[in-house]
Amino acid sequence: MIPRIYNNLEDYIDPKRVLVIYGPRRVGKTTLLTKYLKKTPYRYKFDSGENITTQDILSSQNFDRIFEYVGSYELIVIDEAQNIPNIGMGLKIIIDHKPGVRIIATGSSSFDLSNKLGEPLTGRKKTLTLFPVSQYELKNIYSPYELKLKLSDFLIYGSYPDIMTAEIREKKIEYLHEIVNSYLLKDILTLEQVKGSKILVRLLKLLALQIGSEVSLNELSNKLAIDIKTVARYLDLFEKTFIIKSVGGFSRNLRKEVTSKYKYYFYDTGVRNAIIDQFNALDVRNDVGALWENFIVMERFKKQSYLNAYGSTYFWRTYDQQEVDIVEERDGKAHGFEITWSPKNKKKEPKDWKRAWSETTYEVVTSENYLDFVT
Repeated sequence: MIPRIYNNLEDYIDPKRVLVIYGPRRVGKTTLLTKYLKKTPYRYKFDSGENITTQDILSSQNFDRIFEYVGSYELIVIDEAQNIPNIGMGLKIIIDHKPGVRIIATGSSSFDLSNKLGEPLTGRKKTLTLFPVSQYELKNIYSPYELKLKLSDFLIYGSYPDIMTAEIREKKIEYLHEIVNSYLLKDILTLEQVKGSKILVRLLKLLALQIGSEVSLNELSNKLAIDIKTVARYLDLFEKTFIIKSVGGFSRNLRKEVTSKYKYYFYDTGVRNAIIDQFNALDVRNDVGALWENFIVMERFKKQSYLNAYGSTYFWRTYDQQEVDIVEERDGKAHGFEITWSPKNKKKEPKDWKRAWSETTYEVVTSENYLDFVT
């Protein structure tokens, strides 16, 4: 079993707050819970939001029924809590009126669960987000040498726990197709006003072929023959269900800066490759640079998230093609990072970069030095 960042959930449990664990399906939230429950000192009730009786009770706002459900338990755990209508109000009743009862709720859709928790649990919840396994986590069980040996596997098959523990290539590919078709798309299709999967799959394929490039919503709209507002809504759903992450353009008012477009990266490179059904070895691919950029951007994002590092992330490009792949803005300073697969391809700092902001730094991240950046 791969040790995860939140292995000791006891550190995050507070009887005055609901512990909410978000994350994509199949990243290990349920495994994290069951491992914790084997050693918890509390008398607990472990339930699923897919249980119709549980849905009925916790959405009822009936104090007597909810108190009877809680009984004398010290810990209530609700897996897949996004399936319960008005779950936020039900959990608020427990927190406010059953002192000492601890609650953990997990959900695979940040959009759905956050909407249902939202206002009722303002000031009454602590949120953790679990991603596919990160390099930041793996540094504790592998040496830098071993991580680099496994790099091609991370780029091709990603880092979902089931993928990492599968021993043969065919099983990894089978798992990835299952994750895409049975879990990630399922989350979106269950949300309101999304009726079919064909357009969603076509849109994801277009995004998969444009990682590392600015994406035009007008172009996507024309290729898919759907309204631009629908494209924007689907992109928002993809992001809120942990399939993609958007990065906007960085600007300090130079006239030639590009700021109106976004880049989209996949949370997991294996998912991206499954969407376009491309699992060839790195030495025969023409998208290694794009895969590498996606991998580094998301590994950096996971690390920053787990460290609770503050700041904003952008890309920077001018109309005359000067660019910086990642810009992190912290404490009034802009830190630029160029991402390149080959250690020999160390691009020079763009001449207009320092003009964009008075205090900047610039580094090149390659397949040789990347571990310092992501771990």
